[in-house]
Amino acid sequence: MTERETGQDPIGEDARLQSLEQRLKQAHQDEAVRTGAANAGQDANTRLGNRVLAELIGGMVGGALIGWVIDRFAGTSPWALLVMLFLGIVVAFRNIIRISNQRPD
Repeated sequence: MTERETGQDPIGEDARLQSLEQRLKQAHQDEAVRTGAANAGQDANTRLGNRVLAELIGGMVGGALIGWVIDRFAGTSPWALLVMLFLGIVVAFRNIIRISNQRPD
């Protein structure tokens, strides 16, 4: 080494540091995609839509099933089925309205 050189790197931008920063940024993006953190808002909307669909289908199927069982035991075919199906639909819509009135996080 000569007397002028202090043994330290020059203070300019080093291509290796830029390359490292780019690779770290890409690694963070890849990890976010892999763990699902990149689509967190989209997942919340999907869960909400699935919940509304489950409430609607569950209300109708549950009401129809209970009405069918009542019809079988009481011999009132098809009146209990129709009444319970209607009540299941009403309950499903009430639950959907309650879900839609909740404030988002």
